[in-house]
Amino acid sequence: MLETVDSHPSIVVAERKRRELHQSIDLEVTADTAFAALREVEKWPVWLSFLRSVKVLSGRTVGLGTEVAVRSAIPGEEEELFEVDRYIDGHLLSLVGFYSCRRRFEFRVERRVERSRIQARLDYPAYGGLVGALVDRLTARRRLGEALGESLIHFKGLVEYDAP
Repeated sequence: MLETVDSHPSIVVAERKRRELHQSIDLEVTADTAFAALREVEKWPVWLSFLRSVKVLSGRTVGLGTEVAVRSAIPGEEEELFEVDRYIDGHLLSLVGFYSCRRRFEFRVERRVERSRIQARLDYPAYGGLVGALVDRLTARRRLGEALGESLIHFKGLVEYDAP
């Protein structure tokens, strides 16, 4: 199911699976500029409104195998450990939960000539069977989907403002 957000026509919203949120937005900067901002995971709470803090636990640069601690408003534990399980420099950054491979943050940057497009995917399980999934879908997931869209607009503003 794909739909366009009325307030911002360049945002495409999709809910591919019941537990996955997916949104994307066009950026007026190169893919290298967008990915450089995306690699600064400790600055994610500046533009991802549902995150409280992000801290890199292993190493200084983000790459395959990097461990990251995330405090968020997403249903579940207050602080969770993630690991970068997929990484392609300039294109893909994916974090998967240490203790639940069903929790995932994934960002893809598509290259265009002078512009780029960022795709964000957020995946977390809803527990409690059919009733728990329905309650989650009507409450937390809906708010989280809206927050993800607004966060991508904020990211767009940040990277386009700082662009040369």
